[in-house]
Amino acid sequence: MRFLTTLLLCTILLTTGCSWLKGADQINQEERDTSEFSEKDFYEVIQDDLDAGFWQTAIENLEALEAQHPFGDYAEQAQLELIYARYRAGDFEAAIASADRFVRLHPQHPNVDYAYYLKGLSFFSKGSGFFEQLIPSDETKRDPGSARESLTTFNELLNRYPDSLYAPDARKRTIYLRNNMARLEIHAANYYFLRGAYLAAANRGRYVVENYQMTPAVPDGLAVMAEAYYLMQMQDLSDDAVKLLVANYPQHPALDESGNFLYQEETAGFKRSWTNKLTAGLYDKPKTIGFDSRHVFNERYKKAGNEDARGEKSWFDKLTFGLFN
Repeated sequence: MRFLTTLLLCTILLTTGCSWLKGADQINQEERDTSEFSEKDFYEVIQDDLDAGFWQTAIENLEALEAQHPFGDYAEQAQLELIYARYRAGDFEAAIASADRFVRLHPQHPNVDYAYYLKGLSFFSKGSGFFEQLIPSDETKRDPGSARESLTTFNELLNRYPDSLYAPDARKRTIYLRNNMARLEIHAANYYFLRGAYLAAANRGRYVVENYQMTPAVPDGLAVMAEAYYLMQMQDLSDDAVKLLVANYPQHPALDESGNFLYQEETAGFKRSWTNKLTAGLYDKPKTIGFDSRHVFNERYKKAGNEDARGEKSWFDKLTFGLFN
């Protein structure tokens, strides 16, 4: 009840705050007569808008500046700042389009790396909406479309401009994105185990091992391969995966103290109870095959003590019947 009350209050405050900011933005625009503005006047006013966080007003003035002075001294800089203003305003699609336009028109501009960076940030932020930021959820289970585009953009930035001012942050974000995308493959493999599609699960595990090396999901990729090949009675391939797992990740939860793989064949082919069917899988969940060793190999989850990574329900998961976590 406390959570619902807090959520309601936050929503009201945010709605009121947004309305107030919008009103201030509109008043700020209405008080100005820009009809006689020179290019420099426009640019100075725009800087004030950006400093004050009046994103929509800044966007309108930047568009007006470009329309009235398309070849002026501030035209190219205004196009860059239009990308930033649209990004800060939360209009990520428009920011991405503006970044693409800038790169197309000014591929040799000394600050074109900034356009790539803002494009990557826009894709990065696009993947998490308002409720994803407010409500705790597993980001590795979100739609990977924007994450892939963000990763591609940041990689392009790093390949083209490795010494860019924005390269260090871009590298950190690529690591984060690769980790999440690799973990998404493991989630998919666990789902295929649930459906009895062992070949599909093995392919997902192999894809992680081959394409997401150096990510914390690789140990689970090997465990998925070992289990899936075993269930398909392809013992040689299963043994090869186990050998790699033992040699490189001996602390994996799927291995016992002697290095033997703990197969989970007894959970294969389970039958759902009537309670599980009636509640659409929210209650009486059967034990199924699955691997998630984030609490062992991922420093982020180690430090956070993430209960979800250990397969335990958090308080929020219990409160919302598993709808969000």
